[in-house]
Amino acid sequence: QVQLVESGGGLVQAGGSLRLSCAASGRAFSINEMGWYRQAPGKERELVATVSSGGSTNYADSVKGRFTISRDNGRDTVYLQMNSLKPEDTAVYYCNVHTITIATLRYLEVWGQGTLVTVSS
Repeated sequence: QVQLVESGGGLVQAGGSLRLSCAASGRAFSINEMGWYRQAPGKERELVATVSSGGSTNYADSVKGRFTISRDNGRDTVYLQMNSLKPEDTAVYYCNVHTITIATLRYLEVWGQGTLVTVSS
């Protein structure tokens, strides 16, 4: 089993920065893609950024140039550095990890509990 623990959310003024962290724990699994999604009130959950096992990144157009996703494979942790935050970035941010169990090579998609990011004007 894989568990994800998110941290780093909070309240920040527009133009400020936050860094989100998501640490995966467990045994007998490997991690492929890691990413961040967000869901604002009244809106559907949307992709923010992903990073592959090889380090390739993908960003939503709305955050490109402001957010940076990175990962530390040794710690099974993915980060989201958020700069130049806007009120539109206010949402619950969810960590997402694609895992493969070692024994069966079964694909599992795991979600974090979510962390609230609030950007004030």
